[in-house]
Amino acid sequence: MNKMFALAVLLSATLGAVAETVGEVSTTFKLLSPNDKVVVDVFDDPAVEGVACYLSHAKTGGYKGAMGLAEDTSDAAVACRQVGPISFKGKIAAQEEVFNARSSFLFKHVRVVRMVDSKRNTLVYLVYSDKLIDGSPKNSVTAVPVPATQPIPLK
Repeated sequence: MNKMFALAVLLSATLGAVAETVGEVSTTFKLLSPNDKVVVDVFDDPAVEGVACYLSHAKTGGYKGAMGLAEDTSDAAVACRQVGPISFKGKIAAQEEVFNARSSFLFKHVRVVRMVDSKRNTLVYLVYSDKLIDGSPKNSVTAVPVPATQPIPLK
């Protein structure tokens, strides 16, 4: 029973945030299959109350896209904003993955990593794409300042 509980805790810790789709726009027209799109998703930082991140990323259409076999491009952008009072659910790591999503059938993910800039009391969020063999240098970064009166609790 303890092993099952430990496995559940480990899995929940590695899943990160869950995104909700805000909207999408088509970038190409395909007559008989889904269009290529840019999708905008939002997720809340799992360890920081009051911070939401908006993630735009490419979604490949066509027949492969409809079947979940297409590889999405590495184009992605992130904008994180304070959406309420900032509070921390506990101590946070100086650098931690807070979101990941599959962008191909196998081996490719879009990831968002939170970094802490202690000197400026700021949370920095980086989005990038990786692949088992080689990733992409395409990335985007955003930052959310935390009030100076509220130090970021580091592990």
